[in-house]
Amino acid sequence: MSPAPSEPPAPQPSPDVRAVSVVGIGADGWAGLPDTARSVLLDAEVLIGGERQLRLLPPGCEGRRVPWPSPLRPAVRGLLAAHEGHRIAVLASGDPMFYGIGRALTEELGPGALHVLPHPSSTSYACARLGWPLEDTEVVTLVGRPTARLSAALYDGRRLLVLSADAATPAAVAALLREHGFGPSRMRVLEQLGGEREDCVDGTADTWAREPGDPLNVIAVECRSTPDALRVGAVPGLPDEAYEHDGQLTKRHVRAATLGVLAPAPGELLWDIGGGSGSIAVEWLRTHPSCRAVTVERDPVRARRIARNADRLGVPALRVVTGRAPDALAGLPVPDAVFIGGGLTVPGLLDACWDALPPGGRLVANTVTLESEALLAERYRLHGGDLVRLAVAHAVPVGGFTGWRQAMPVTQWSVRKAPSDSHASGDNR
Repeated sequence: MSPAPSEPPAPQPSPDVRAVSVVGIGADGWAGLPDTARSVLLDAEVLIGGERQLRLLPPGCEGRRVPWPSPLRPAVRGLLAAHEGHRIAVLASGDPMFYGIGRALTEELGPGALHVLPHPSSTSYACARLGWPLEDTEVVTLVGRPTARLSAALYDGRRLLVLSADAATPAAVAALLREHGFGPSRMRVLEQLGGEREDCVDGTADTWAREPGDPLNVIAVECRSTPDALRVGAVPGLPDEAYEHDGQLTKRHVRAATLGVLAPAPGELLWDIGGGSGSIAVEWLRTHPSCRAVTVERDPVRARRIARNADRLGVPALRVVTGRAPDALAGLPVPDAVFIGGGLTVPGLLDACWDALPPGGRLVANTVTLESEALLAERYRLHGGDLVRLAVAHAVPVGGFTGWRQAMPVTQWSVRKAPSDSHASGDNR
């Protein structure tokens, strides 16, 4: 354990210190703080932070020291309320507003109630050590999140910084890289960045066998794939073999066309009805980290398969609801878009999806049957939009020659709900 920091001369408190100050601190502890941050901490009546962070403060910081409980997020409001009326300083690792406690505090109190004093983040330190431009480096946090989410960031030649949850994270990252055909990737584990015990361990995912080291670490990954690794691109239309399925799969070319009209945007929520293999919801989520999706699948076996596909393709946040629509839609959050890939003829399903959409929301429905096609033609007459038929043919051997094999054509209705449609209904009108 590092020796206790000596008590420095007390700087004068800043005159504009607010009720809740948020102070970023690094592995270098008190020595790395500017006078402004030291003043806030010396003047605080209550000091809240992780136990490791609180140990970095000298005895001269006389405020009551309160460690965060676990889990942290649900405790934020109550802990702040318990010390209301006192000068509170919250300690954070590095930059509080970069995957830090600053977000939770802002959501609880509003930005006007905080005085944030950031410290260089671990990603800034890492890029400085590695010589990587920060703006060209993708950051993935695994703190409180499943390792599977890293899968969505794996592209040959990309540089990644992975924020570790603990000392076991590097080994988990190496295993995931190998599983996805990225075993040749170079890995560097940077520990205690900015502190006296800073260290770097170098290797590749293929050969990674190091025992867990310091829990305070960041993993730098230079992505390199094997020649036979499945190529998964950054746009919708992933290879069909990227999915585990039983035949219930929106095929690649139709899937790309479907995502094109669904038009996902950051932060939006999709309902994927009749999930099958989950491919539409998975590729919706892969378009942006803030996108959200719920897939509804009545078959429990398929529902479990959807969850596995979501994990493998880097979007473990996909919510899978096992049940039969429209009953299973009750209580779901309001969608920005709805995709119906199965069950169009189930009584009340199309009406329930349409009624759930707010004005401006999008609905896309695909079918290969004449019965469902007639239903979509009727809705097209009522609400407009686009009604198209998608036909795909693949070249196949025909004796010693090559010919075309036609896949079943898909009829697709896509529409954006107008304000005047808010109270309109279809078959139940």
